[in-house]
Amino acid sequence: MSDIFAELAQAVKTQNINGAVEKTKEALSKNVAPLDIIQKGLAAGMKEVGERFEKGELFLPQIMMSAKAMNEAMVILQPELAKGTASASSGYALSFVQEGDIHDIGNRLVSTMLGANGFTVKVLGVDVANEKVVEEVKAAKDAKILLVGSALMTTSMLGQKDLMIMINEEGLRSKVKCMFGGAPVSKDWIKEIGADGTAENAAEAVNVAKKIMA
Repeated sequence: MSDIFAELAQAVKTQNINGAVEKTKEALSKNVAPLDIIQKGLAAGMKEVGERFEKGELFLPQIMMSAKAMNEAMVILQPELAKGTASASSGYALSFVQEGDIHDIGNRLVSTMLGANGFTVKVLGVDVANEKVVEEVKAAKDAKILLVGSALMTTSMLGQKDLMIMINEEGLRSKVKCMFGGAPVSKDWIKEIGADGTAENAAEAVNVAKKIMA
């Protein structure tokens, strides 16, 4: 089974859009769990792409094509992920990728999983400025909001700290629960910036989200 994961990762790393789609279909036909396809295959490849991009070994056009390869595979996987059992409304979530970052695969997966588990999710997209997030919080009518932010690069991760400062300065902290993720994000970082939680994968993110919103 490890071969299919390696092939999925390789398709993403080599910007092979058709290959990513076909290998995803093949994995599903072999009854590989959609989350495993993503986490052990596609996301593993995208993680390496992100690391190489940070080191200057890859350039923006290449990383965007790798992201497109994974996006096309996600089109096939999202209906499978959405088959999860939805519950009564678990809350309202604002999902976004931090300013300076275009890596949206993990964020999109978490958003999909939250939606399948009863959350109403508004996806703000990639490269989202902190000011935009604050505006959305102010505009939301819900009494309590879950912020779901992600960053794959250490440079964009620093923006999470700035967002927490801004939320406090605007007097919005009591209105929001803040969950951040991404490769460089750790529990120590969450504690340092005063956020509420993090998770290592999308399945865990649902559990963390429910816990901090309870």
